Amino acid sequence: MAFGDVKTANGLKELDKFLADNSYVSGYTPSKADLSVFEALGKAPAASNVHALRWYNHIASFSTKERSEWGGQALPQLAGGKPTAAAAAADDDDVDLFGSEDEEESAEAAKLKEERLAAYNAKKSKKPALIAKSSILLDVKPWDDETDMAEMEKSVRSVVMDGLLWGAAKLVPVGYGIKKLQICCVIEDDKVSVDELTEKIQEFEDFVQSVDIAAFNKI
Repeated sequence: MAFGDVKTANGLKELDKFLADNSYVSGYTPSKADLSVFEALGKAPAASNVHALRWYNHIASFSTKERSEWGGQALPQLAGGKPTAAAAAADDDDVDLFGSEDEEESAEAAKLKEERLAAYNAKKSKKPALIAKSSILLDVKPWDDETDMAEMEKSVRSVVMDGLLWGAAKLVPVGYGIKKLQICCVIEDDKVSVDELTEKIQEFEDFVQSVDIAAFNKI
């Protein structure tokens, strides 16, 4: 629809007459045609042009960004090839100022997360591993009542192994005047084999008849 120069009285009159029966310059929704005429007017029509004024106020109620989206981002130009103010505003809206900032923030957040993860892994690697240990109570039985129990205990304690720590000991009667040596020790499970330990104690054949495990507890 051509209205001529809408800044002239005749052009504005034609626009007002057209808008008496139409909501928009073209079609049933705001379009680039409305934006083109809106920009050409430059200001609200006089109150005497009631339909044009109604239309103008309606178009003005939309934001610059909303108007720039009517019919695509490309906006109409005035004569002489100079872009309208709305076109310039639309170009400004195309600049994704917030998007670039969000990207920078996302990159910074990812970097911070990586640094924290690296610090956690480094700290975790330095943390000493939990050492599994066991507490064992051994019954060491002599040959008879004439066995020197003090020497037998001394021999048992002479067994030295990495991860072995001897504890308290006592003599416990077993009958007929015979006493057994009950001795406690703590071992590191990964370093000390219970079978190997009992074999080493049984090597003291002059004193030891047998070795039994009276109690075995994980620490």
